Amino acid sequence: MNAEPPAKRPGGRSARVQAAVHQALTDLAGELDAAQLTIPAVAERAGVNPTTIYRRWGTLQALLAEVAALRGTDAPPSSSGDLRTDLEAYAIRTLDDLTRPGGIAFFRAEVSPDIDERRSGLRECLQRATAGLDVVLEASRGRGERPPPPERLLDRIVAPLYFRVVFSVPDTDETYARALVADLFSAPSRPQC
Repeated sequence: MNAEPPAKRPGGRSARVQAAVHQALTDLAGELDAAQLTIPAVAERAGVNPTTIYRRWGTLQALLAEVAALRGTDAPPSSSGDLRTDLEAYAIRTLDDLTRPGGIAFFRAEVSPDIDERRSGLRECLQRATAGLDVVLEASRGRGERPPPPERLLDRIVAPLYFRVVFSVPDTDETYARALVADLFSAPSRPQC
């Protein structure tokens, strides 16, 4: 006679522990620098034993990556009817997401080589990073415009923002984000292959 494993309950202690650990990590990622962010610190803030976190997530990187995947970003703004304005809003939203408390810690965890199934995690990270971009480009095409290809926007808007935030380059602010879009519109187009 085979006994079936107990069904996972949608609520209960397990869900409360997960919620407490996720919240503690999110709070601490915004308060502490990376060296101070440890599993014992998260466990203390969450009111659980560090063993609980090690058993469930294994590493701090795995926990950070899980929370990053669940955080996502806010819904993209509605189209303004102007591609440049929409790209500026997208760039500012991307910058806000990266600079919110814990934003870079979560990003670094998602792209960490220590995470299992790295390839899948990177794909999901890229999809989250560009979700609003797809909306902007689709709206532009719907107006009969020919927006730049997504790869060009990644190279000219997204990548510089991530680079500058990851490396704490001064003056990476809303003005800089808008300047990236302005530069995109003032630069001559390269021929598409």
